[in-house]
Amino acid sequence: PSKFQNLGGRIPRGVLLVGNPGTGKTLLAKAIAGEAKVPFFSISGSDFVEMFVGVGAARVRDMFEQAKKHAPCIIFIDEIDAVGRQRGAGMGGGNDEREQTLNALLVEMDGFEGASGVIVIAATNRPDVLDSALLRPGRFDRQVVVALPDIRGREQILLVHMRKVPIAADVQAGILARGTPGMSGADLANLVNEASLFAARRGKRFVEMDDFESAKDKIFMGAERRSMVITPEDKKKTAYHESGHAIIGMTLKGCDPVHKVSVIPRGRALGVTWSLPEVDQFSMYRDQMLDNISMLFGGRVAEEIFVGNISTGASNDFERATQIARDMVTRYGMTEALGPMVYGENEGEVFLGRSVTTHKNISEATMQKVDAEMRRILDEQYAIATKILSEGRDKVEAMTAALMEYETIDADQIADVMAGIPVRAPKPSTSSQAPKPPQDATPTAPAAATPTQPAQET
Repeated sequence: PSKFQNLGGRIPRGVLLVGNPGTGKTLLAKAIAGEAKVPFFSISGSDFVEMFVGVGAARVRDMFEQAKKHAPCIIFIDEIDAVGRQRGAGMGGGNDEREQTLNALLVEMDGFEGASGVIVIAATNRPDVLDSALLRPGRFDRQVVVALPDIRGREQILLVHMRKVPIAADVQAGILARGTPGMSGADLANLVNEASLFAARRGKRFVEMDDFESAKDKIFMGAERRSMVITPEDKKKTAYHESGHAIIGMTLKGCDPVHKVSVIPRGRALGVTWSLPEVDQFSMYRDQMLDNISMLFGGRVAEEIFVGNISTGASNDFERATQIARDMVTRYGMTEALGPMVYGENEGEVFLGRSVTTHKNISEATMQKVDAEMRRILDEQYAIATKILSEGRDKVEAMTAALMEYETIDADQIADVMAGIPVRAPKPSTSSQAPKPPQDATPTAPAAATPTQPAQET
């Protein structure tokens, strides 16, 4: 520290770790404690809350008093949003008690000198609700974003967790990393654990690649409900519905490639179409959003054309398609009629909740234009979906037949359908193999994908 102080620098007093749940904020704080080799005080934001008035503020003062005695040291406050929310709601004594605790925290963080050697580290996944006084320089000088891991990060995390289980020779962490876009560190740890459970249920000595595939399917698409009794007629209707999604998804360039289609009931869905992006995606373009709307309409259009009747299975598809169209018009300025302008609706105070209070800043006439633009987008994409499935009836029939025979088809079988060749049989499950030697932690894969296109549900 003296090196910085000699040049007039001040040691940062606070570091705020911001990121999605499961990205490793608390783990990072533990690692800092181990590397720093100084006393480490850990407390949760909810630990300050008590039934007696004044206890929260007293605990804050006591914590910092103990920290000063053991300086240099680190204080870690997990889930600081429990105590650090914006002040001013004025909705009762309970809220006032939380404000007093926050006030005590603000005073303590600004009251000790940087030379005392007390560093405060806090973690939250809700930085938007924190009080502005808590975030100013002098209290939390640094905000470190702990983002979701990219393909290299996912491969490294998988290799760490694979050390704890006997891995078969066919398991490749790089391939798994490409197929798990958008997963956090906690999700990847759960993936390895689920794969080991699948291997144990199947009586294997080693965890194989098909166990990881089964675990991935369970996490992304939900657990299978094979006990659910479905008539062959209903299963065929579901197969047509999912085939509609998949054929459009494979036809339109803006959609992510379809990775798997299944008519096995999973979770609350009778069938699932699962798409995966090929490369890391950090933004969505207009063509992609329009094509995704068409893909969402594929299930209902297939029911109209091939079943001759429509079902309630497309309700979630419609909800998501409408939301995409609304965002295109009101948030992203992607229509010529309304232009590049944000037509916001909710500007509520965060201490009352995300959408409790609203403030309308657009007229009724403009709202009618917004509705008209949304309707135009949805109608145009519905027509595109109808055209694709009408012209590709043979592909829909071929995929439906494959789903009726195999129940689940993967990317290779989907490619056979699109190429117009006989659909190959599913790959047989591999037999138990010898354990795999420890993998080198150097990633070999190029780029993969982040947030996966959510599975289309029936």
